[in-house]
Amino acid sequence: MTTRAAASQSSPNRPKLADSGLSYQAQETASCLTLAHPSRFGYHGSAMESADLAPGTRHPLPRRTFVTLVAGGLLAAPLAAEAPQAGKVWRIGFLGDGLRADRVEISLEPFRGGLRELGYVEGKNIVIEERWSDSKSERLPEIFEEFIRLKVDVIVTHGVPAGRAAKAATKTIPIVLAVSPDPVAAGLVASLARPGGNITGQSDQVGDLAEKEIQLFREALPRLKRVAFLWNERNPGARLTFEASLKAAGKFGLKISVHGVTGIEQLEVAVEQAAKERADGLFVIHDILTVNNRALIAQLAARYRLPTICASTPFAAAGGLMTYAANSGDLFRRSATYVDKILKGAKPGDLPIEQPTKFELVINLKTAKALGLTIPSALLARADEVIE
Repeated sequence: MTTRAAASQSSPNRPKLADSGLSYQAQETASCLTLAHPSRFGYHGSAMESADLAPGTRHPLPRRTFVTLVAGGLLAAPLAAEAPQAGKVWRIGFLGDGLRADRVEISLEPFRGGLRELGYVEGKNIVIEERWSDSKSERLPEIFEEFIRLKVDVIVTHGVPAGRAAKAATKTIPIVLAVSPDPVAAGLVASLARPGGNITGQSDQVGDLAEKEIQLFREALPRLKRVAFLWNERNPGARLTFEASLKAAGKFGLKISVHGVTGIEQLEVAVEQAAKERADGLFVIHDILTVNNRALIAQLAARYRLPTICASTPFAAAGGLMTYAANSGDLFRRSATYVDKILKGAKPGDLPIEQPTKFELVINLKTAKALGLTIPSALLARADEVIE
């Protein structure tokens, strides 16, 4: 059974840009650029505090925390036309960087739902060319070359490896990143406010969430002294998140062990080693490898009695102890809005990269009980979802 708690309230430290009624350009003039990237504008501590979860009351029905996106950036972007061309059948290239069976429900299906909400009907005014990398990065270039041969109107993908492969493949076809940890640091766009070129999309801020994740992990595990980090060494996007997470753990004075992997065959050895080193908890860095193998990681952690946390909402449902992140399905659904704006004439380089300001805390109480853990009632009350 799954229960939900009331939505957390934003901290008074967070600028209320989304409610200001100003265009992005006007807000920028007013120096409200913390929306673009808090850590770049002096909001190191307060950016994390702004994600604090206030106590709330439980709702009897499940509620999905909607990802509120900053400043109405898309609305401020110039449009060359009010509506798509009448009778035009648009072709969208969707590249899922992973295994279809593992990701279709949390990526492609929400994206399709977003398109339907905007009036697009597959086979009538839109065609989705669906391709999957099967977690093989070497396949990415050939898939994007195929999209070019198919003359797709927009490419939708996610993550740093796929984003880089798409950027290398074309400078003219618009590219929408449904989600990416830090597209600026990854070299995909010039800035969040003005991406430039042919790429736009969303960042999930997983690196910025690391300090909050550690804080929540400590609340769930008061005796937490040593944290083991599990991450995919092959993914440059995962490296950005990993480095930010190490710094966050250091701020809390935690002892750290690092377990880098490059493939599924190394996961069991890494988790077993973390347990042998007497880690009190396993911090799983969110990336394509760990998300695709979330159920296996959860099973291994349970075997070695390691509580886990990951910045990926599906991880807790797969058996992990807890997650704190923007809802991935909401991000993919929202990416349909970018596609819609581009098909109506907007230039991708003029559409600011958006970041979520709402994040979900999910706790798997069933996993906690299996591990013999008692989660503090105050923390459970603040959770957006409790899996029982």
